[in-house]
Amino acid sequence: MVDDDELVLKSLDGLVRSAGYRSALYASALELLSKPLPEGVRCLVTDVRLPLMSGLDLQAELLKRGERLPILFITGHGDIPMSVRAMKAGAVDFLSKPFRDQDMMDAIACALVEDIRLKELERELESLRARYESLTTREREVLQLVASG
Repeated sequence: MVDDDELVLKSLDGLVRSAGYRSALYASALELLSKPLPEGVRCLVTDVRLPLMSGLDLQAELLKRGERLPILFITGHGDIPMSVRAMKAGAVDFLSKPFRDQDMMDAIACALVEDIRLKELERELESLRARYESLTTREREVLQLVASG
């Protein structure tokens, strides 16, 4: 979770831990980017407005780095164009502060399901790549011809 408001971070931390989830807290996007991301099934909850690098810029940087990570945005000062930009870039949800605890927990649950789906898709792609790499040059030529009809 990324938010420059320590009280918001502590509140979110308590909420997610009460539901049995683990959390990592960051005061800025740059702090998050300076450390390895947690492993396993995960999602990112981030404020849109952060010092030095916004949540939207953080989303773009993670995408640029190839990180497939479901993101939930929270903001007290959001607008429609901002939420559209976030969602078009793949955000799972966009919640306005103050939000209901249940809305946050529902959004986190959806994001974690999405992360599991993304990880399964990545495993499938890796399997396909490995099988493709095992083909001979001639088999690859035939595959391309079959695929093109």
